Amino acid sequence: MKVKIMTLGCKVNQYESEAMKELFIQKNYEITEDDYADFYIVNTCTVTQMSDRKSRSFIRKSKKTNPNSVVAVVGCYPQVSKDKVTEIEEADVILGTQDRKQIVEIMEESYKSKKRIISVKEYSKDSEFENLSLRDNEGRTRAYIKIQEGCNMFCTYCIIPYARGPVRSRDFDSIIKEAIDLRNNGYKEVVLTGIHASSYGIDKKEKYRLIDIIEEVGKIEGIERIRLSSLEPRIITEEFLNRLIKVDKFCESFHLSLQSGSSEILKKMNRKYDYDLYKEKIELIRKYYENPGITTDIIVGFPGESEENFLESKKAIEEIEFTKVHLFKYSRRRGTPAAEFENQIDPKIKNERLKVLEEVSKKAQNKIYSKQIGRLEEVLVEKFEDGKNYGYSKNYSHVKIISNENLEGKIVSVIIEDTINDTLITSKII
Repeated sequence: MKVKIMTLGCKVNQYESEAMKELFIQKNYEITEDDYADFYIVNTCTVTQMSDRKSRSFIRKSKKTNPNSVVAVVGCYPQVSKDKVTEIEEADVILGTQDRKQIVEIMEESYKSKKRIISVKEYSKDSEFENLSLRDNEGRTRAYIKIQEGCNMFCTYCIIPYARGPVRSRDFDSIIKEAIDLRNNGYKEVVLTGIHASSYGIDKKEKYRLIDIIEEVGKIEGIERIRLSSLEPRIITEEFLNRLIKVDKFCESFHLSLQSGSSEILKKMNRKYDYDLYKEKIELIRKYYENPGITTDIIVGFPGESEENFLESKKAIEEIEFTKVHLFKYSRRRGTPAAEFENQIDPKIKNERLKVLEEVSKKAQNKIYSKQIGRLEEVLVEKFEDGKNYGYSKNYSHVKIISNENLEGKIVSVIIEDTINDTLITSKII
């Protein structure tokens, strides 16, 4: 029987889809990318109303393609909006962000009984980490390891704490075992990811923290690179960086979500830091690392964002010179405090502000990229195509290496010669 998995949303969702795929492969199911399948899984995202619409579209299209199939709706959308998902007739199995480890058995039961199965459990302080482990990932160079689940931050615009529950950390030994398994399957780079990875360990009696995982994975022979997913700015301290810089395998790429350059707006967002503190953290990173990649997220048009607030975000991009800025228009999300805030911003103003920040962030990126020319960089090659190799440097700059030799899966040293758009170019292999 054929299984098709469709994934919306974040890296954690992608990891969980890969883990579910492994569960089906272990039971001798065939994973397919074709339209036609016997089992469909829609691993949903619910960050925005648009995400919900995309999920509904995938659900209905799947059932239309094969009316006799079992369609499972999994993840954040049913966890937050169980009643709405239940109204979708095409959904045969409805799971929240728990019980996914039993998805094979649940879908088989629905298939045999021809009955709908719904399992959406509420979270409590006693909820545990669901250990969906991986030994394989798509691609053969970089693998993701999920180290924790949930978020306790409750930013006013964000639905994720309601969808994912409180922080639950994965057992330390389980993380290290998965890293070893991935190494044994040929992976050279691992990315430690989670819904709020900076919170790792706060719920455990053991005193392991994120830095302890990094140090231990760094000892595994064969793992040559370690990356981190998005970090909470407040985790960046002298102590953290003092230990981090001693891990030679760590790739100096930091994603620290700013969300706004205005301290006033950050307070309304419940971000728990102001712009001055954020800027201090960036300066601290640059004290320890000569050429770090620093990326961020910024929301434009948050309720009550004045022209002055907006210009503070513009100034922040210019001051900090991010390698890349992921820009989003504020999306009013039912169930979050910000959806009820006064002074919602007109969509036209959001669009105008977005365009301005796109231009400013592009200039900042070009400035950073131009400084890479002439530098010696190590690149892990992920793809070879038409006499060109593509991969990423340690600071997560995209690099094109012009060479007829297939270097896929290798780490090569190159001298950067040029930059075009979002890519560094070279033909000089050392």
